[in-house]
Amino acid sequence: MPRTDGRSPDQLRKIDYILDVAPHATASVLICFGNTRVICAATIQDEVPRWMKVQNVQGGWLTAEYSMLPYSTLDRKERESSRGRPDGRSIEIQRLIGRSLRAVVDLKKLGQKTLCLDCDVLQADGGTRTASITGACIASAIAFNRLLAKGKLTQQPLKKKVAAISAGICGTEALLDLCYVEDRDAEVDANIVMTESGEFVEIQGSGEEAVFSQSQLDQLLVLGKKGIAELCAIQEEAIRAAEKPADPGALQTLAAFFGKK
Repeated sequence: MPRTDGRSPDQLRKIDYILDVAPHATASVLICFGNTRVICAATIQDEVPRWMKVQNVQGGWLTAEYSMLPYSTLDRKERESSRGRPDGRSIEIQRLIGRSLRAVVDLKKLGQKTLCLDCDVLQADGGTRTASITGACIASAIAFNRLLAKGKLTQQPLKKKVAAISAGICGTEALLDLCYVEDRDAEVDANIVMTESGEFVEIQGSGEEAVFSQSQLDQLLVLGKKGIAELCAIQEEAIRAAEKPADPGALQTLAAFFGKK
């Protein structure tokens, strides 16, 4: 059965990015998996949580926050601040982002600093958590490079890149990088987090009111590994692009990007 956007089963959606869309962050990126668009910002603060000081824990810390803006979905989503607390899904996803990045960041090399990752979904069309992890790694790498260049860090804390992608079984076919409609209709849905060297950080998978076989799981993992290798290449491209002089027309570029059909 053909996919809604005409992609082959093992094909990623079009991946786009714009750097430094949040000027006050140490580094930021707007990352887009098709129509899913997430701003990932990395801010490095010269302090650590109080509990680390009390327990005399050496090194730095990494924390992540995730939210979907009210206009990110077809029906307006109520702000979490209006409810007085984040919903369970947001908490689960921001913990996943934090775990994924802590797996590849050497906190001792960060020193007495905290890396704060903020992932805000501008538009949701499936895969917001995977886009957030992939974009957060780009923002972290650029932030670390900038602090190294300024002499505020003496060692590179990022051990390797990490990225994430979704995969699922729709009908009888295994598909990579599910959009919302595919994710909604999938019999099996998985989110796969891996490093650039092919190590697994986390696998989230479930049968949607169904069961799945070992062979189906193997198909999803093969797809995930292929997709993450492609994402890591895009991450490297973005990290290198950040070494060039900043684009003074970044806001115009952003406006033009959102004007694309």
